[in-house]
Amino acid sequence: MHQNLTIMDIKELYRLYQQHPCITTDSRNCPEGSIFLALKGASFNGNQFAQAALDKGCAYAIVDETEGMGESTDSRIVVVDDCLQTYKDLAREHRRQFDIPVVGITGTNGKTTTKELVRAVLAECYNVMATEGNFNNDVGVPKTLFRLTEEHDIGVVEMGASHPGDIKTLVEAAEPTCGLVTNVGRAHLQGFGSFEGVCRTKGELYDYLMSHELPLFVNRDNEHLMRMLGEKCANGRQPDVYYYGQSDAPDILIRGEVVSCAPFLRFRWREQDSEAGYQSEWMEVQTRLIGAYNLDNMLAAITVGYVNNVPFELINKALESYTPTNNRSQLTETPTNRLIVDAYNANPTSMKAAIDNFRLMEVSPKMAILGMMGELGDVSAEEHQRVVDQLNGAGFNEVWLVGEEFEPTQCNFRKFKDIEEVKAAIAHEQPQHRYILIKGSNSVKLYQLPELL
Repeated sequence: MHQNLTIMDIKELYRLYQQHPCITTDSRNCPEGSIFLALKGASFNGNQFAQAALDKGCAYAIVDETEGMGESTDSRIVVVDDCLQTYKDLAREHRRQFDIPVVGITGTNGKTTTKELVRAVLAECYNVMATEGNFNNDVGVPKTLFRLTEEHDIGVVEMGASHPGDIKTLVEAAEPTCGLVTNVGRAHLQGFGSFEGVCRTKGELYDYLMSHELPLFVNRDNEHLMRMLGEKCANGRQPDVYYYGQSDAPDILIRGEVVSCAPFLRFRWREQDSEAGYQSEWMEVQTRLIGAYNLDNMLAAITVGYVNNVPFELINKALESYTPTNNRSQLTETPTNRLIVDAYNANPTSMKAAIDNFRLMEVSPKMAILGMMGELGDVSAEEHQRVVDQLNGAGFNEVWLVGEEFEPTQCNFRKFKDIEEVKAAIAHEQPQHRYILIKGSNSVKLYQLPELL
């Protein structure tokens, strides 16, 4: 190793950050006096751009490779074992500067919508720092934590995962003081290996909270979450749990029911304490979200708000005002059609929920444009056929299937190789006066369709 390179531990690095409180991971964006952190990806290696970042104005550069730097290296280059781990360690050090509650949220489906709803509810009473967009991975979570300032009262951090151990590393950085798993489903199976792998990884949030005797918010009606919780309590641990759900289970704190979906979700909810024989009056909320499946997300946000002392009327105000963005459960009206856009992501669980909800909507005629689901590994053919079988009984007027994973399925629906074929068909046929469900994995690019319909 070159003698004039610098080696620091995390405490020293954080003191350096306090002197230069801006970290950039993009050598094309180097604010004067910032710190460049050299991350690596499938097609790039930030270490190769460390000197360029310094030349552009960065005060320091953190690297984990020195090969190719030559002998004339710069003493402002700090060498660490692993830049990505250092990023998370620095973010944890920053998070520890603020003695505030942090809500950790993960799950297969609904975590971003739930995060946004929790943010909206808490924002009625607190200054909230929450994950922006879907910055929920091992780069996005540290970036989120570095946004914490003394002005914030509470944090809401979304955590995503595609491999075993992902949630463990993220909770160790974020150090949440409470949290929830929205649900578990068959997604990213190539990375997790199995559905049980999904459960174990999402359950790492439960492991962290229970080991620190911190509270959990749990959907009482979700059999997979209840099984996971039961397994973790098998050694006698009794976690602090706030239950929510739609059933009449006696230990549910916040209970809700769907009133209608025409097409927006309208529901009612109440607080209850069966042991004390108490329950509040039902309160109805008219939302701007499509889909009965969003009730669980609403109840999760209500429960978090309730536990954090947000008054009922402000909870309802926040939920009624929330408008979805980023192609998640949106109803978009165009001059010619009404579109239900859920084109950000898709897996078997969310696809089934979207089809079921569209089937129950009292509208016509119905058209579905569905993109293939990615990262399902060996079960991909089975899961895509299952979608087709569900569609056979849904009674939709038209169904278009997009992507190579739908090609071998047994059905009479129209199939398209890619988004370009769909766009050509829309230009030629110009569908009009339809309710159209648009859902698929982001890689299929169905988000390009609304402006054409």
